[in-house]
Amino acid sequence: MDEGRHAHDVAESHAAPQETGVTTGALARRLGVSPTTLRSWDRRYGLGPAQRSAGHHRRWTAQDIAAVEEMCRLTTTGLPPAEAARLAGKRLATQPAELPLQRPAPAAPATQATLERQCRGISRAATRMDTPTVQNLLADAVAQHGLVSAWQDVMAPVLHAVGRKWEEAGDRYVEVEHLLSWHVSRTLHRAAAPVESTLALPPLVLACVPAEQHVLALEALSAGLSQLGVPQRMFGAAVPVEAVSAAVRRIGPRVVVLWAQARSTASLPLARHLAETHWGVRGARGKPAVMLAGPGWAGRGVRGALHPATLPQALRQIERHYPEVSRVPAPS
Repeated sequence: MDEGRHAHDVAESHAAPQETGVTTGALARRLGVSPTTLRSWDRRYGLGPAQRSAGHHRRWTAQDIAAVEEMCRLTTTGLPPAEAARLAGKRLATQPAELPLQRPAPAAPATQATLERQCRGISRAATRMDTPTVQNLLADAVAQHGLVSAWQDVMAPVLHAVGRKWEEAGDRYVEVEHLLSWHVSRTLHRAAAPVESTLALPPLVLACVPAEQHVLALEALSAGLSQLGVPQRMFGAAVPVEAVSAAVRRIGPRVVVLWAQARSTASLPLARHLAETHWGVRGARGKPAVMLAGPGWAGRGVRGALHPATLPQALRQIERHYPEVSRVPAPS
Protein backbone atom coordinates (compact mmCIF):
# COMPACT_ATOMS: atom_id res chain seq x y z
CA MET A 1 0.00 0.00 0.00
CA ASP A 2 2.68 2.52 1.03
CA GLU A 3 4.84 1.65 -1.98
CA GLY A 4 1.91 2.25 -4.27
CA ARG A 5 1.14 5.60 -2.67
CA HIS A 6 4.82 6.57 -2.81
CA ALA A 7 4.88 5.80 -6.54
CA HIS A 8 1.76 7.91 -6.86
CA ASP A 9 3.46 10.81 -5.05
CA VAL A 10 6.50 10.51 -7.33
CA ALA A 11 4.20 10.73 -10.31
CA GLU A 12 2.59 13.82 -8.71
CA SER A 13 5.98 15.56 -8.65
CA HIS A 14 5.92 15.59 -12.47
CA ALA A 15 2.47 17.16 -12.65
CA ALA A 16 1.71 19.86 -15.18
CA PRO A 17 3.32 23.21 -14.31
CA GLN A 18 0.02 25.08 -14.49
CA GLU A 19 -1.14 23.43 -11.24
CA THR A 20 -0.26 25.67 -8.29
CA GLY A 21 1.45 24.35 -5.19
CA VAL A 22 4.01 21.64 -4.51
CA THR A 23 3.33 17.92 -4.65
CA THR A 24 3.76 15.66 -1.64
CA GLY A 25 6.63 13.78 -3.26
CA ALA A 26 8.51 16.98 -4.09
CA LEU A 27 7.97 18.40 -0.61
CA ALA A 28 9.09 15.16 1.05
CA ARG A 29 12.37 15.24 -0.89
CA ARG A 30 12.84 18.89 -0.01
CA LEU A 31 12.37 18.28 3.72
CA GLY A 32 14.22 14.96 3.88
CA VAL A 33 11.18 13.05 5.21
CA SER A 34 9.02 10.36 3.66
CA PRO A 35 5.69 11.08 1.95
CA THR A 36 4.14 8.74 4.53
CA THR A 37 5.31 11.07 7.32
CA LEU A 38 3.66 14.06 5.65
CA ARG A 39 0.41 12.16 5.23
CA SER A 40 0.59 11.09 8.89
CA TRP A 41 1.04 14.72 10.04
CA ASP A 42 -1.91 15.71 7.90
CA ARG A 43 -4.12 12.94 9.31
CA ARG A 44 -3.07 13.24 12.97
CA TYR A 45 -2.41 16.94 13.44
CA GLY A 46 -4.09 18.70 10.55
CA LEU A 47 -0.78 19.94 9.10
CA GLY A 48 -1.72 19.21 5.53
CA PRO A 49 -2.41 20.94 2.23
CA ALA A 50 -5.41 23.23 2.17
CA GLN A 51 -6.20 22.41 -1.44
CA ARG A 52 -6.43 19.41 -3.73
CA SER A 53 -5.91 19.45 -7.47
CA ALA A 54 -7.97 17.53 -9.99
CA GLY A 55 -8.05 13.89 -9.00
CA HIS A 56 -7.67 14.83 -5.29
CA HIS A 57 -3.90 15.19 -5.54
CA ARG A 58 -2.33 17.03 -2.62
CA ARG A 59 -0.96 20.47 -3.54
CA TRP A 60 1.06 22.23 -0.81
CA THR A 61 0.94 26.04 -0.80
CA ALA A 62 3.59 28.33 0.71
CA GLN A 63 1.52 28.53 3.93
CA ASP A 64 1.22 24.73 4.10
CA ILE A 65 4.96 24.33 3.55
CA ALA A 66 5.74 26.87 6.27
CA ALA A 67 3.69 24.78 8.71
CA VAL A 68 5.53 21.52 8.06
CA GLU A 69 8.91 23.27 7.95
CA GLU A 70 8.18 24.65 11.42
CA MET A 71 7.05 21.18 12.48
CA CYS A 72 10.40 19.78 11.30
CA ARG A 73 12.35 22.46 13.14
CA LEU A 74 10.49 21.96 16.40
CA THR A 75 10.80 18.16 16.36
CA THR A 76 14.51 18.61 15.62
CA THR A 77 14.89 20.46 18.95
CA GLY A 78 13.47 17.42 20.76
CA LEU A 79 9.81 18.36 21.16
CA PRO A 80 7.27 15.51 20.89
CA PRO A 81 5.44 15.55 17.53
CA ALA A 82 2.04 16.41 19.05
CA GLU A 83 3.43 19.43 20.91
CA ALA A 84 5.47 20.50 17.90
CA ALA A 85 2.37 20.36 15.69
CA ARG A 86 0.37 22.42 18.21
CA LEU A 87 3.06 25.13 18.36
CA ALA A 88 3.57 25.11 14.59
CA GLY A 89 -0.15 25.65 14.00
CA LYS A 90 -0.38 28.34 16.68
CA ARG A 91 2.61 30.30 15.42
CA LEU A 92 1.40 30.21 11.86
CA ALA A 93 -1.96 31.55 12.98
CA THR A 94 -0.44 34.45 14.93
CA GLN A 95 2.76 35.20 12.98
CA PRO A 96 2.41 33.85 9.45
CA ALA A 97 5.07 36.09 7.95
CA GLU A 98 7.98 35.45 10.27
CA LEU A 99 8.35 32.31 12.37
CA PRO A 100 10.77 32.34 15.30
CA LEU A 101 12.75 29.18 15.85
CA GLN A 102 12.25 27.63 19.26
CA ARG A 103 15.53 26.50 20.81
CA PRO A 104 15.88 23.91 23.54
CA ALA A 105 16.26 25.34 27.01
CA PRO A 106 19.83 25.20 28.34
CA ALA A 107 20.52 22.30 30.67
CA ALA A 108 23.62 21.76 32.76
CA PRO A 109 25.27 19.42 33.04
CA ALA A 110 24.32 17.78 29.77
CA THR A 111 23.23 14.16 30.01
CA GLN A 112 24.15 11.60 27.40
CA ALA A 113 20.52 11.57 26.28
CA THR A 114 20.64 15.35 25.76
CA LEU A 115 23.82 15.11 23.71
CA GLU A 116 22.43 12.29 21.58
CA ARG A 117 19.23 14.26 20.97
CA GLN A 118 21.26 17.29 19.86
CA CYS A 119 23.32 15.14 17.50
CA ARG A 120 20.18 13.61 15.99
CA GLY A 121 18.61 17.04 15.58
CA ILE A 122 21.63 18.43 13.74
CA SER A 123 21.86 15.34 11.53
CA ARG A 124 18.18 15.50 10.59
CA ALA A 125 18.33 19.23 9.87
CA ALA A 126 21.40 18.72 7.65
CA THR A 127 19.60 15.91 5.79
CA ARG A 128 16.73 18.33 5.09
CA MET A 129 19.24 20.96 3.94
CA ASP A 130 17.68 23.17 6.63
CA THR A 131 20.69 25.42 7.07
CA PRO A 132 19.09 27.93 9.50
CA THR A 133 18.28 25.11 11.91
CA VAL A 134 21.72 23.50 11.51
CA GLN A 135 23.40 26.81 12.32
CA ASN A 136 21.13 27.54 15.27
CA LEU A 137 21.57 24.08 16.78
CA LEU A 138 25.36 24.26 16.44
CA ALA A 139 25.39 27.72 18.04
CA ASP A 140 23.16 26.41 20.84
CA ALA A 141 25.59 23.56 21.49
CA VAL A 142 28.50 25.99 21.88
CA ALA A 143 26.48 28.32 24.12
CA GLN A 144 25.26 25.43 26.27
CA HIS A 145 28.42 23.31 26.58
CA GLY A 146 31.29 25.64 25.69
CA LEU A 147 33.48 25.35 22.61
CA VAL A 148 35.64 22.43 23.75
CA SER A 149 32.80 20.19 24.92
CA ALA A 150 30.58 21.18 21.99
CA TRP A 151 33.28 19.95 19.62
CA GLN A 152 33.97 16.73 21.55
CA ASP A 153 30.42 15.76 22.45
CA VAL A 154 28.28 17.14 19.62
CA MET A 155 30.11 18.31 16.49
CA ALA A 156 32.67 15.52 16.11
CA PRO A 157 30.18 12.69 16.85
CA VAL A 158 27.58 13.99 14.41
CA LEU A 159 30.23 14.50 11.69
CA HIS A 160 31.45 10.92 12.18
CA ALA A 161 27.89 9.56 12.16
CA VAL A 162 26.94 11.44 8.99
CA GLY A 163 30.17 10.33 7.29
CA ARG A 164 29.53 6.68 8.14
CA LYS A 165 25.93 6.89 7.02
CA TRP A 166 26.77 8.22 3.57
CA GLU A 167 29.61 5.72 3.12
CA GLU A 168 27.17 2.90 3.85
CA ALA A 169 24.76 4.43 1.34
CA GLY A 170 27.34 4.14 -1.43
CA ASP A 171 28.51 7.76 -1.26
CA ARG A 172 25.04 9.11 -1.89
CA TYR A 173 24.04 12.41 -0.28
CA VAL A 174 27.65 13.58 0.01
CA GLU A 175 26.23 17.09 -0.28
CA VAL A 176 24.80 16.70 3.23
CA GLU A 177 28.24 15.99 4.69
CA HIS A 178 29.71 18.98 2.86
CA LEU A 179 26.92 21.26 4.05
CA LEU A 180 27.33 20.13 7.66
CA SER A 181 31.13 20.50 7.53
CA TRP A 182 30.85 24.04 6.22
CA HIS A 183 28.47 25.06 9.02
CA VAL A 184 30.63 23.42 11.68
CA SER A 185 33.59 25.38 10.33
CA ARG A 186 31.53 28.57 10.38
CA THR A 187 30.47 27.93 13.97
CA LEU A 188 34.05 27.33 15.08
CA HIS A 189 35.19 30.58 13.48
CA ARG A 190 32.38 32.51 15.18
CA ALA A 191 33.18 30.95 18.54
CA ALA A 192 36.88 31.81 18.30
CA ALA A 193 36.64 35.16 20.08
CA PRO A 194 40.31 36.04 20.66
CA VAL A 195 41.55 37.12 24.05
CA GLU A 196 43.43 40.38 23.68
CA SER A 197 47.04 40.09 24.79
CA THR A 198 49.78 42.70 24.97
CA LEU A 199 52.46 40.02 25.26
CA ALA A 200 54.86 39.64 22.35
CA LEU A 201 54.89 35.85 22.07
CA PRO A 202 56.15 33.70 19.19
CA PRO A 203 53.08 32.32 17.41
CA LEU A 204 52.23 28.65 17.18
CA VAL A 205 52.00 26.97 13.75
CA LEU A 206 49.01 24.81 12.77
CA ALA A 207 49.12 22.79 9.54
CA CYS A 208 47.73 19.64 8.00
CA VAL A 209 50.34 17.29 6.56
CA PRO A 210 50.64 17.15 2.74
CA ALA A 211 47.66 15.41 1.09
CA GLU A 212 45.51 15.76 4.24
CA GLN A 213 42.25 17.54 3.41
CA HIS A 214 40.41 17.01 6.71
CA VAL A 215 40.91 20.24 8.62
CA LEU A 216 37.90 20.65 10.96
CA ALA A 217 39.60 19.19 14.03
CA LEU A 218 42.52 21.55 13.49
CA GLU A 219 40.04 24.43 13.20
CA ALA A 220 38.55 23.38 16.56
CA LEU A 221 42.03 23.50 18.12
CA SER A 222 42.64 26.89 16.51
CA ALA A 223 39.36 28.22 17.94
CA GLY A 224 40.26 26.95 21.41
CA LEU A 225 43.68 28.59 21.20
CA SER A 226 42.09 31.87 20.08
CA GLN A 227 39.87 31.87 23.16
CA LEU A 228 42.99 31.43 25.32
CA GLY A 229 44.91 34.19 23.62
CA VAL A 230 47.66 31.95 22.20
CA PRO A 231 49.04 33.64 19.03
CA GLN A 232 48.97 31.33 16.04
CA ARG A 233 49.41 30.97 12.31
CA MET A 234 46.92 28.60 10.70
CA PHE A 235 47.90 27.15 7.31
CA GLY A 236 44.98 24.77 6.84
CA ALA A 237 44.70 21.68 4.67
CA ALA A 238 47.34 19.85 2.61
CA VAL A 239 50.32 22.13 3.25
CA PRO A 240 53.36 21.23 1.12
CA VAL A 241 56.51 20.13 2.95
CA GLU A 242 58.50 23.10 1.69
CA ALA A 243 55.82 25.55 2.85
CA VAL A 244 55.65 24.15 6.39
CA SER A 245 59.42 24.11 6.68
CA ALA A 246 59.76 27.68 5.40
CA ALA A 247 57.01 28.93 7.73
CA VAL A 248 58.66 27.34 10.77
CA ARG A 249 62.04 28.88 9.94
CA ARG A 250 60.52 32.33 9.39
CA ILE A 251 58.18 32.36 12.40
CA GLY A 252 60.24 30.53 14.99
CA PRO A 253 57.23 28.99 16.80
CA ARG A 254 57.32 27.37 20.21
CA VAL A 255 55.02 24.59 18.97
CA VAL A 256 54.26 23.16 15.51
CA VAL A 257 51.02 21.15 15.26
CA LEU A 258 50.82 18.63 12.41
CA TRP A 259 47.38 17.14 11.83
CA ALA A 260 46.91 13.76 10.09
CA GLN A 261 43.44 12.22 9.87
CA ALA A 262 44.60 9.08 8.07
CA ARG A 263 47.64 6.88 8.54
CA SER A 264 48.30 7.11 4.82
CA THR A 265 48.91 10.87 5.06
CA ALA A 266 50.99 10.97 8.28
CA SER A 267 54.55 11.90 7.31
CA LEU A 268 57.20 10.83 9.81
CA PRO A 269 60.05 12.33 7.71
CA LEU A 270 58.34 15.74 7.88
CA ALA A 271 57.78 15.44 11.64
CA ARG A 272 61.42 14.47 12.21
CA HIS A 273 62.66 17.27 9.99
CA LEU A 274 60.66 19.89 11.91
CA ALA A 275 61.75 18.47 15.25
CA GLU A 276 65.37 19.02 14.17
CA THR A 277 64.81 22.50 12.72
CA HIS A 278 66.66 25.36 14.47
CA TRP A 279 66.62 29.12 14.00
CA GLY A 280 68.32 32.17 15.42
CA VAL A 281 71.95 33.19 15.83
CA ARG A 282 74.60 30.97 17.40
CA GLY A 283 74.26 30.96 21.16
CA ALA A 284 70.56 31.89 21.02
CA ARG A 285 69.17 29.21 18.74
CA GLY A 286 65.68 27.80 19.22
CA LYS A 287 63.69 24.80 18.04
CA PRO A 288 59.97 23.94 18.19
CA ALA A 289 58.10 21.31 20.09
CA VAL A 290 56.29 19.14 17.52
CA MET A 291 52.73 18.04 18.25
CA LEU A 292 51.46 15.05 16.25
CA ALA A 293 47.69 15.40 16.35
CA GLY A 294 45.05 13.18 14.82
CA PRO A 295 44.36 9.45 14.42
CA GLY A 296 46.77 9.17 11.53
CA TRP A 297 49.71 9.24 13.99
CA ALA A 298 48.46 6.32 16.09
CA GLY A 299 51.33 3.94 16.81
CA ARG A 300 53.83 6.24 15.13
CA GLY A 301 56.06 8.71 16.91
CA VAL A 302 59.02 11.03 16.91
CA ARG A 303 61.34 11.36 19.89
CA GLY A 304 60.12 14.14 22.17
CA ALA A 305 56.93 14.84 20.17
CA LEU A 306 53.63 15.65 21.89
CA HIS A 307 50.78 13.17 21.31
CA PRO A 308 47.41 14.54 22.49
CA ALA A 309 44.44 12.19 22.32
CA THR A 310 41.72 14.85 22.77
CA LEU A 311 41.17 18.55 22.23
CA PRO A 312 41.44 19.44 25.97
CA GLN A 313 44.66 17.45 26.16
CA ALA A 314 46.11 19.32 23.19
CA LEU A 315 45.20 22.67 24.77
CA ARG A 316 46.83 21.72 28.06
CA GLN A 317 50.01 20.50 26.40
CA ILE A 318 50.27 23.72 24.40
CA GLU A 319 49.57 25.77 27.51
CA ARG A 320 52.74 24.42 29.11
CA HIS A 321 54.69 26.04 26.29
CA TYR A 322 52.77 29.31 26.70
CA PRO A 323 52.62 29.85 30.49
CA GLU A 324 52.00 33.57 29.91
CA VAL A 325 48.43 32.96 28.69
CA SER A 326 45.34 32.27 30.77
CA ARG A 327 44.61 28.78 32.02
CA VAL A 328 42.76 26.30 29.83
CA PRO A 329 39.14 26.18 31.02
CA ALA A 330 38.03 22.83 32.36
CA PRO A 331 35.63 21.06 29.98
CA SER A 332 32.05 20.85 31.15
